[in-house]
Amino acid sequence: MDVNTLAAEIVKFLAPFLPLLVQAGANLGKSSVEAMGEELGETAWKRAKSLWARLRGNAPIEAAARDVALLPDDADAEAALRLQVRKLLAADTALSRELASFSQSSTVHTTAAAVGERSVAVAGPVDRSLINTGDVGVPVKSPRHPKVPDSDRETAGSDGD
Repeated sequence: MDVNTLAAEIVKFLAPFLPLLVQAGANLGKSSVEAMGEELGETAWKRAKSLWARLRGNAPIEAAARDVALLPDDADAEAALRLQVRKLLAADTALSRELASFSQSSTVHTTAAAVGERSVAVAGPVDRSLINTGDVGVPVKSPRHPKVPDSDRETAGSDGD
């Protein structure tokens, strides 16, 4: 795996955990951080801690990670962290190989189960989709497309009769 792709995967995976890994650890007790981390998913939290242990200690990465923790929705902060991770991986091929195997072993599998009469299971995006449970379909509104056209509403529940 090339370092650009690997750095992007690492940052994407770590970003939700960085407030806990970087900042909360300084302000809260260890048990509080562990409890909050496990709420994000015990397996993912353990992987995040393991991965962060391999990256921390690098001053530019820690500085960029603090920015991502403080500004979680800032694409520039994430880009800066990706750059620092990429530089580290390019300079340390052994670490790059180690983290590539880590990345490949942390594939996420999404499962959805519909339980009960007329239940709906969703395991992916449903943007602008029609969810039908039998009698009536419900158009799904999207933040990007908040208005569902009237033509969709009129046909949502019809069976073509």
